[in-house]
Amino acid sequence: MRPRRMAASGLAATMLITLAACGGDASAGAPVLNWYVNPDNGGQARIAQECSDASNGAYTISIQRLPRDAPGQREQLVRRLAANDDSIDLMSLDPPFIPEFAEAGYLAPVPEDVATEVTDGVVDSALKGSTWKDELVTLPFWANTQLLWFRKSVAEQAGLDMEQPVTWDQIITAAEDTGKTVAVQGTRAESMTVWVNALIASAGGEILKNPDAPADEYQLGLDSEQGREAATIMRKIADTGVGGAQLSTSTEDTNASLFESDNAGFMVNWPFVWARGEGAVEAGSLDQSALDDYGWAQYPETVEGEPSKPPYGGINLGVSALSNNVDLAYEAGRCIVGEDKQKAYMLSDGNPAAKEAVYDDPEIQDQYPMADTIRESLQNAAPRPLTPYYNEISTGIQNTWQPPAAVSPDTTPPDSQKLITEVLRGEALL
Repeated sequence: MRPRRMAASGLAATMLITLAACGGDASAGAPVLNWYVNPDNGGQARIAQECSDASNGAYTISIQRLPRDAPGQREQLVRRLAANDDSIDLMSLDPPFIPEFAEAGYLAPVPEDVATEVTDGVVDSALKGSTWKDELVTLPFWANTQLLWFRKSVAEQAGLDMEQPVTWDQIITAAEDTGKTVAVQGTRAESMTVWVNALIASAGGEILKNPDAPADEYQLGLDSEQGREAATIMRKIADTGVGGAQLSTSTEDTNASLFESDNAGFMVNWPFVWARGEGAVEAGSLDQSALDDYGWAQYPETVEGEPSKPPYGGINLGVSALSNNVDLAYEAGRCIVGEDKQKAYMLSDGNPAAKEAVYDDPEIQDQYPMADTIRESLQNAAPRPLTPYYNEISTGIQNTWQPPAAVSPDTTPPDSQKLITEVLRGEALL
């Protein structure tokens, strides 16, 4: 999923919304399926209502809201599942945490017929993100990726042909020459890991080379030529000043705001910025001419001629192995991730579909003129390291690659690799 604004995590109180099924509410004996969801604009609640209605009284789906940020969502679910909480039936899961849930035995096996149905026509990155040890362990729901957003006028002034792949060096130089910004997520949060992973993957490397090995035998790819390329780009954005004064605290949302300003030049960010821009125009805080100046392209190349590997995010649907209604939960899951529901969710909440066919829909094409670019980016996207120990790897990166102004191609890659290796071997603490 798109890494959200960081907030306090833990066992936050959940908010229950009971959604009565047509002809079969809880009082009439219909099993209640508790679906733990990440906060959104209400799209998952609407899908829950629709699927409850469509079940004709077979089940009722109740929404339980998780904390706002992905680490907080993971923490709450892991604590409940570790305590053998059988009240969890369905879970909206951030892809990087899926291997941990699968390895711990928290996910019920996906029935073969369900797996065949829900993976048909799914973009490659979402399929990889739903899989652990060559087995589908969750249902692809919605997928996300970052695009390179640019102001058309700035690219034209800089002489950049945005119909062709561009490199990080090119957009940094273009921003310098035009006095504009390159908005990136430089804060100490999950978004930092997203950026580092995309930079290294786009250079042809991997943060984790052997995810199937025991953790104390992991081979990391941070201390590598690709890692140094990533650090060089990050430091250049800081040193040139194109990242802006707020670089070390910049998030997806602050960058979206920056991109709406007169200093905007380039930005890497998730597709939500388009709906945000449209909303700003409607509210009168952004001129239509500014939105008309928005352009989009594939993620920048780390190395010229090496195709970029954009970030992959989104949400996949997991069924708890502790659920007392596993079969019903998978029936509900089939409904939730159906192509029609993915389309409706993209239209209502701005979260891109995992099914390729959705991007050909006229309504999607009309609301998202960059739909084809999103689909292409999803096909090329690289997941973050797939490992049960993702939390340790991500936190280690956040602790060593931030702030960007302190990143060094000579010391940051080896220092981060050393720290993470020692943590995984039990020789150090984060």
